[in-house]
Amino acid sequence: MSKFSLKKSIKQPMKHSSVIAILVILASSLCASVSSVAQTTQNIWQDTSVKHRVMLDAYLPATPTDSAIIVCPGGSYCWRATTTEGDEVARAFQRRGIAAYVLHYRVSGIFAYVTHSRLFFRGNQYPDALRDVQKALQIVRQNHKTVGVIGFSAGGHLALMSSMYANPDFVGSFYPVISMRQPYVHKRSRRGLLGEYRKFSKQMRDSLSLERHAHKVSCKVYLMNCQDDPVVKYQNSIAMDSALTAAGKPHKYVLHATGGHGFGIRKHDWINDFLNYIKQ
Repeated sequence: MSKFSLKKSIKQPMKHSSVIAILVILASSLCASVSSVAQTTQNIWQDTSVKHRVMLDAYLPATPTDSAIIVCPGGSYCWRATTTEGDEVARAFQRRGIAAYVLHYRVSGIFAYVTHSRLFFRGNQYPDALRDVQKALQIVRQNHKTVGVIGFSAGGHLALMSSMYANPDFVGSFYPVISMRQPYVHKRSRRGLLGEYRKFSKQMRDSLSLERHAHKVSCKVYLMNCQDDPVVKYQNSIAMDSALTAAGKPHKYVLHATGGHGFGIRKHDWINDFLNYIKQ
């Protein structure tokens, strides 16, 4: 995933290579949405006053189960990596007899990010994604007794927010964005989440820097990331681990020396360790 300076992107046109990189990511996401077909899919906001189409894809095991996991793919709150951090992850849980649901929560979108259109139109921004995961939990709980939320990168930030404001039974957060403040902020995720104006708000940055609000966590948390992560600074998870420890919240933190970012289940066989921890 390419990194580039937000300040430069505002003051001058984006470099050709950056535009190409984002277009490649968008094309991959579009292809993934076509090739990855879930057993069932539904618009969580259908027949409500919320006029948005937010899909929830279900991957159900052959034998009905009381346990379910909502999966939030990453993508800097700008897009969603629906193959490596959605479909593949959901199928891995499905094979283990656990129902999995991939949530296509609202993100800014590539067009809004590149053009800065949210200077003039609201578009999608906080708290839209949080409301989506809150609604998804309500829906999934209708058929399952125990429901957790996991997420990757920006989706890991969303999963942890759900532990503070949506009351899942457990949370897994993998190579997550945590802080919206210096020195460890992932600036693209901050702008994707907060928009063109509120990204400058100290109050908003502080309120969504999750290491500052660990006392609000309501369930067990599993954290995992890699020290050589080139996208989201690994110190994000260290800060969250320290905050959870200080707040006395049950959690497990696994730090790998290598692995990078954005690998989903393709590196580090973490699923069994994650499941063993939440079953304790």
